Order: sequence, then structure tokens, then C-alpha cells
Amino acid sequence: MTAAAALLPGSASAQGNAGDRRSMNNMKNDTNSGNSLHYKPPIKFGLGGVPLGNEFAVVPDKDAYAILEAAWSAGVRYYDVSPWYGLGLAERRYGSFLHNKKRSDYVISSKVGKLLKASKTAKNHELFPFSPSPNDVIFDYTASGVRRSIEDSLQRLGIDSLDIVFVHDISSDNKLLPTSWQEQFDIAAKGAFPELTRMREEGLIKGWGIGVNTPEPILLVLREADPDVCLMASQYSLIDHKNALNQLFPAVRKKNASLVVGSSLNAGFISGSPRYNYGKDSYKIPAEFLEKRKKLREVAANHGVDLRTAALQFSASPDVAAALIVGASSEQQILADYTSMQTKIPAEFWAELKAQKLIEQEAPTPA
Repeated sequence: MTAAAALLPGSASAQGNAGDRRSMNNMKNDTNSGNSLHYKPPIKFGLGGVPLGNEFAVVPDKDAYAILEAAWSAGVRYYDVSPWYGLGLAERRYGSFLHNKKRSDYVISSKVGKLLKASKTAKNHELFPFSPSPNDVIFDYTASGVRRSIEDSLQRLGIDSLDIVFVHDISSDNKLLPTSWQEQFDIAAKGAFPELTRMREEGLIKGWGIGVNTPEPILLVLREADPDVCLMASQYSLIDHKNALNQLFPAVRKKNASLVVGSSLNAGFISGSPRYNYGKDSYKIPAEFLEKRKKLREVAANHGVDLRTAALQFSASPDVAAALIVGASSEQQILADYTSMQTKIPAEFWAELKAQKLIEQEAPTPA
């Protein structure tokens, strides 16, 4: 695949009136800037698939399709999903909506490392109690597992290609792995990573990376392989960003790679959720995080700023952040998030956050 082909934005343009097109132009990346040959997602804002996999609650089909329709109508053209989300449910829903759209009009990423197998004795409800999936999950980070996973995803999605592939959840917080995350990472280093590099060179995908909730695997893959873009979830938010800012971002820049930022609200915590990030113990929220949220709310109120809006814009601000993806469990939520990315926040708000040491002094903030 040529350098020019690797940098093609896929004609991911918004459809609709001139106002929509102007809005989308503000949310595109310049994929031809710099000297890197790595693929960079051309769209800065996308819809994530976790809620449409019924991760936290039941989202009926009609509501799921209404969310997707609202996102498309607003101009959202980047979609991130995974076999893991609802054990196939999210991919089926995205596919039912997107397979009727022109493939060059949007960017889509999915994940590998978790194969699904239908079974009458599936233990799916232990993992996703709100999903009607018949599948068990099998972890497989081998080369053949990657090929199989992508083909399975394409069938569920009803499309002919993926733009980005993330190797999913080879990190210390994944307690379901059959062996240690380091052992599974070694399998991926010998299998998944070189296979995805070959698929990129063959033009079957545009870019690849890993998608994790902890920094160590991203630092490791940057040293040992040649990823284009990694999905960094739960690591760069108003609540918690120091480590990513000081440790991860310099390594990403050195490799001329980029990041897709996920869970900028820490699974809804910043906007009021009674959980922090993911997992069975997500309701056990550290006291310092509760106190920091309280202080953030006070500063936001003093400046007439919506804290959710500020959190989204903050996570999208770093130069290494190619895209921000958000989850949505209602039409109103995705429209509010999309609107938040267009909203002007006064510089005085960011200055006070730094003055009160609620965010790092070096943290980039929206212009």
C-alpha cells in the first residue's frame, strides 16, 4: 500500500446541508500533515459501541437504531465497535444501520483478540447480563485468530472492510484472560501484530493498534511493533491524566503514531454516574475522585460551563489525540455530546482549573 493510499481519509464527508458540512469540516483531521506514514483517523469525533452492546442497561433495538440515525444526521462519521460489546450485539446493530450507507462516507474501527462462538450452554449472561447474545468468548491473539476475527466482524457488520483494527484488552485490568496479560501480549507480538502489519501493507486495513485501559501495553507495543493508532480508554480525563500526559504522549510522538481517546467521562462518572470506569467494582469510587469531581463542578458553575462539555473538549485537545469517541444510550446524549464539541468555553475556566491544580499545568486546553 502506498503512502498516499495509507493517508487517504476515505472521503468521510458529512452529508446534508451546508451548515452540516461546515460543522464536519471543523471535526476532520489533516491526514496529510507531517512526515509520518502512519494512518491517522481523518474524523476527530466518533460514536463508541459500548452502550449499544447493552453494557450497562438494556437499550432496545428501536432505541439503538434511533441513536445511530441521530448520530448520522448530526454528521458523525466515525464509528468504533467490537465483538466484545454485548458479545456481538453492538456489531450487529451497527451493521444493520451502516450496511445501507456508502462505505466511503464513514470510518469504522473494530477489535480483535476475542472470538465468539455460539453455544446452547453459553455463559454470556455472566459477562453481559443485559445482552441477548448466544455467544461465548474465546481469547485468541494469534495471526490466524486475527484473520478469523476480522472476517467474523465483517459478516456481523455486513460491510466489506474495516479502516482500523485494535487488538483488544491485552492489559492488566482484563481478569478474564486465560494467562497473564504479559503472556497474551507475547502471543500477540508474534501473531496479531505482524499479521495486522501485513494486512495494512496488503491494503486490507488502513491502520492498526491496540485498545486498552492501561498505559503499559501501549508503551510496550510502541517499542516492539509499528502501530498506527492506539485506543486509549479511561486514561486521559479531567479526573486522571497526569500519567498519560507525561509518560504516554511523549512515546506516541516519538513513534509518529496517534491516539483515539475513549471514556473521557470515565464511564459517565464526570457527568454524574455512580460508577468510575468499568468492571464489577466500578461502584467503589476512590474518595479523592469524588472530591475532585465536586471541585470541578464548583469551578464549572462559577464560569457557567457544562462540566461534561469541558471534559469532552479537554480529552480531545492533545496533539496526539486524533479522535475522541463517546458512548451514547439515547438520541439526546449523542446530540448533546456532538454539540459540546462545537461549544466555546472561556479561557478563564481553564486558567482557574490550573490555578487550583485540578489539571496539570502542561495539559493542553481548547483554544
